[in-house]
Amino acid sequence: MTTEVRRLRNYINGEFRDAADGRTIDVVSPVTEEVYATSPLSGQADVDAAMEAAAAAFPAWRDTTPAERQKALLKIADAFEERAEDLVAAESENTGKPLGLTRSEEVPPMVDQIRFFAGAARLLEGRSAGEYMEGLTSIVRREPVGVCAQVAPWNYPMMMAVWKFAPALAAGNTVVLKPSDTTPASTVLMAEIMGQFLPKGVFNVLCGDRDTGRAMVEHPTPAMASITGSVRAGIQVAESAAKDVKRVHLELGGKAPVVVFEDADIARTVEGVSEAGFFNAGQDCTAATRVLVHESVHDEFVAALAKAAADTKTGQPDDEDVAYGPLNNANQLKQVSGFIERLPAHAKVEAGGHRVGDKGYFYAPTVVSGLKQDDEIIQNEVFGPVITVQSFSDEQQAVEYANGVDYALASSVWTQNHSRAMRMSKSLDFGCVWINTHIPLVAEMPHGGFKKSGYGKDLSAYGFEDYTRIKHVMTSIED
Repeated sequence: MTTEVRRLRNYINGEFRDAADGRTIDVVSPVTEEVYATSPLSGQADVDAAMEAAAAAFPAWRDTTPAERQKALLKIADAFEERAEDLVAAESENTGKPLGLTRSEEVPPMVDQIRFFAGAARLLEGRSAGEYMEGLTSIVRREPVGVCAQVAPWNYPMMMAVWKFAPALAAGNTVVLKPSDTTPASTVLMAEIMGQFLPKGVFNVLCGDRDTGRAMVEHPTPAMASITGSVRAGIQVAESAAKDVKRVHLELGGKAPVVVFEDADIARTVEGVSEAGFFNAGQDCTAATRVLVHESVHDEFVAALAKAAADTKTGQPDDEDVAYGPLNNANQLKQVSGFIERLPAHAKVEAGGHRVGDKGYFYAPTVVSGLKQDDEIIQNEVFGPVITVQSFSDEQQAVEYANGVDYALASSVWTQNHSRAMRMSKSLDFGCVWINTHIPLVAEMPHGGFKKSGYGKDLSAYGFEDYTRIKHVMTSIED
């Protein structure tokens, strides 16, 4: 950590620039609550400049061969690997995340995901050519959509940036990416690294606030808007994009149910749930934060989970023993605290439930039991290190409770009964169902939800296809 206040800048058309009108935002460390940097508060002139650069670069980047795009992305992946320590330091300064966990759990998947999409660039599949009408041959072209306006969140600033720019660039699009106003440092560093391998204007970074993001989505140039964020933000983006029929890709909130049956290995399940619930301070749309336990093992499970929470440590980024760092910002600390303060009388805090220390946005690992399906903390996303526990009587009730929220991103089932696991995977209305595990992701498999968790897929060939459009070409073959 450093006390020097740095000046971060936008990256537009291959150059680092201040905001056109000179406005800035203070960037606050979630560990010390002190300002460690300033970043541009980009306005309309900056948005116009970035979009103009991306639009000008698009034709040439679109017309590069898939092999050329692959080569550039592979170079970026190699450079990220080589600059891993710099990226880890910037991300930890952004978020307060533990250095060791960021190094081991985030950088390797990021690099792997870029390499996956580098390979995907050379697999633009369409239906086979053929004669579907006498004398005429049809072919299907997959093409990039154009300029993509992308907004990344503050919980995984680097990784979510990769999830956005890698498939977009691989498909031949150009990008204007905005990091969160609280976590711009690592994205600006990524732009510095990527600029060595991409033509000017292909990848641009705009720092700013919600108004900056709104101006990006409302701008007439982008053909597609992609956001990872809250349901409220996603609705606003969809409404704005509808005015000029932009394509929209939304990865929004989550409220993942963790369904634990009586035959589950309790010790293994508690270990998996606590790790997947408290990782990254619970600031993960797929976090294992809503546990449903069969009534016959409910008390045993709650006692074990409360102990696991008590044994889980939060603290400084350089402490190798901590499981997670602080919440990202003061507003998020207020939100998490508010959920606990507003708990109904029938709820019981089994562990945690309080802020840790008097400096930084640290919050204790928390377990809450005795909750009902319509309680606020069950229905709404906390996005903090808080795990709730409910009991259920049978499989039907478990499905009813699990599906009884507005979110539908991820879920998990813990049982030794294969048939039951298969039934549950069919019945659970979520974009991902894990069985006897929770939270692992791989580049080859799609990630995305239903209902108010949004639409469109990240990762996988499906995520790649989201950044393409389909064109039918028909030609006469008659003499």
